[in-house]
Amino acid sequence: MADQNAQNHGRFVPLFHFVTFGLLAINFFRSTHGLWPYSAKGMHDFLLATALILLAWFTRAFPVGVQDRVIRLEERLRVRELAPAHAVRFDALPIAQVIALRFASDAEFPALLQQVLDGKLTAPKDIKAAIKTWRADDQRI
Repeated sequence: MADQNAQNHGRFVPLFHFVTFGLLAINFFRSTHGLWPYSAKGMHDFLLATALILLAWFTRAFPVGVQDRVIRLEERLRVRELAPAHAVRFDALPIAQVIALRFASDAEFPALLQQVLDGKLTAPKDIKAAIKTWRADDQRI
């Protein structure tokens, strides 16, 4: 496997992201045809298709939300160790910026954090592009 960097750190699981959601989308749109003329079976099929899409969506969203909280906690501990003067201001950063900072090596983390807190780097894409030594996260879902 290639070393992780700003260009290849995103993760897609084709069977989940494309096949599962593709099949659910087809099922959803197919179920809309049963709505007119109105029938109880058509409504049932539509509601079931909607529930399946919501189930698949939240099956992904809930663990990612928990993971984001864990990342914020990990990075809060990292700030206390590497840049304690910024610990109070760090808590105000949006989670997207915290996640982007996660990829910075320990050596460049304090300076990069300072740039983010000063508003010089705001977009996660820009933060990641400024990282010179990438700290891989192979466990992110």
